[in-house]
Amino acid sequence: MAATAKVNRNQEATQEELSLVRSYLLLTFIHKVFERDCRAIGKSGLFKMPQLYMEMVSIGAKKTALMLQEVKRELESADIVISTIRQDQHGVEAQYKCRGTAGDVCIEWPSFRREMTVRMRAYLGLAGEFQTNARDEKVIPFALSIS
Repeated sequence: MAATAKVNRNQEATQEELSLVRSYLLLTFIHKVFERDCRAIGKSGLFKMPQLYMEMVSIGAKKTALMLQEVKRELESADIVISTIRQDQHGVEAQYKCRGTAGDVCIEWPSFRREMTVRMRAYLGLAGEFQTNARDEKVIPFALSIS
C-alpha cells in the first residue's frame, strides 16, 4: 500500500510526513463517506430502525472527525500545507508543500479502497479480517468533492 511521492528540489519529505498527508486524504474521504451514508440511511426508508444504524455510522464519523483534527494539527506543526486534492480513474493525488518544498502523493484506487475499508471497520469497532471480493477491486472513483 505504498504511495508514490515526488518532491521538487533536494529536500525530500520524510516517511512520517508523507504518512501524515496519506492519513489526511484517507480520513477526509472516510469522513465524507460516513456522513453521506448516515444521511442515506435516514432517508432510505428501508430500515426498520434507522436510528440504530445512523448512530453506529455517526460514531464512526465522530471518531474520524477527531482524528482528522489531530492530523491537521500535526500537518501544521510539521509545516505541511496540502494545496490540491484531485481524483481520477487511477486514484487520488494530493499536492503539498513541506517546509516550502513542493511535492505530491499519489495513491491508486485499489490501495486507497483497501485502506479505507480497514480503517472504517476499525472506526466502527468491527473486528476480524475482511475479505475483499472481485466487486471491491473494480475501479469506481469516489464522487466526492473535497473542500
